[in-house]
Amino acid sequence: MNVAKYYLAAVSAFVIWGFFSLVLRPIHNFPSLDILFYRVFVCGVLMLLISLMARRKVFTENLRRFRQLSRKARNRVILLNLGGGLFLTGNWFFFIYVMNHVSVKATSLAYLVCPILTTVLANFLLKEKLSKFQWASVALSTFACLLLSFSALADILYSMIIAGSYAFYLVTQRKNTGFDKFLLLTVQILFSAIILLPFYPAFSSSVPDSSLFYFCIVLIAVLFTIISLFLNLYALNGVTSSTVGMLLNINPIIAFILAVTHFHEKVDSIQATAYGLILLSVILFNQQYLFSRKERSVTG
Repeated sequence: MNVAKYYLAAVSAFVIWGFFSLVLRPIHNFPSLDILFYRVFVCGVLMLLISLMARRKVFTENLRRFRQLSRKARNRVILLNLGGGLFLTGNWFFFIYVMNHVSVKATSLAYLVCPILTTVLANFLLKEKLSKFQWASVALSTFACLLLSFSALADILYSMIIAGSYAFYLVTQRKNTGFDKFLLLTVQILFSAIILLPFYPAFSSSVPDSSLFYFCIVLIAVLFTIISLFLNLYALNGVTSSTVGMLLNINPIIAFILAVTHFHEKVDSIQATAYGLILLSVILFNQQYLFSRKERSVTG
């Protein structure tokens, strides 16, 4: 199987997420929960309309396939997708809570802890085998995270809560096969919207009247949620959860570069060293794929 397209899908998703701060910063004055509510609700409406109107044939075919499954298989599909929606909702909620009430550093660290947790969970739950180079990569990434958390060890705990919810999402969705990925993502987002809907009246502020807010929300919904998550799920068709998890490090690396070059945030030598080690760990984890392709292109 040619895995290049699956690698490209995973890399594309995390490159997109790396630029998330460029869209969030313009609306940072709006309550974080409002951003979450409108993000999920807009995603749910858009994806439902696309599935029922533009992709009606795919919807009908997948529904027929679902009905043909045994009761046990149907329950498994339902559990995987409702669980996926729950993990996504938890991940987004914990991210916002920690950012508002703990520290921004803890949320950034979560994106670095997540690949480690995903790799370990995939090894134990999915029996995905890792080479010595890949275990060395995990150890190197772990050391880099410890460097970043050296001045605030409590951040590791909060980071693990955020990272754990997304790591479980990646691992469980590796088993979620046999159906159209966009349709599965639609079900998960709609379930997330159903979970959040009862909280909207009590925890939302007044309806925003800013055109900038709605422009950014639509951009977040389409590019940074629907497209990115779809690419993420598509990648899981051809590469392991641990590989996708390690490629997730691309996100904080890009965010780190933006923080320095675009937002002009100060960076000390420990932070620079840690992010350099994380980049090295990504290369090390994927060295067999990267260098074997290079060798084939030279000999070919």
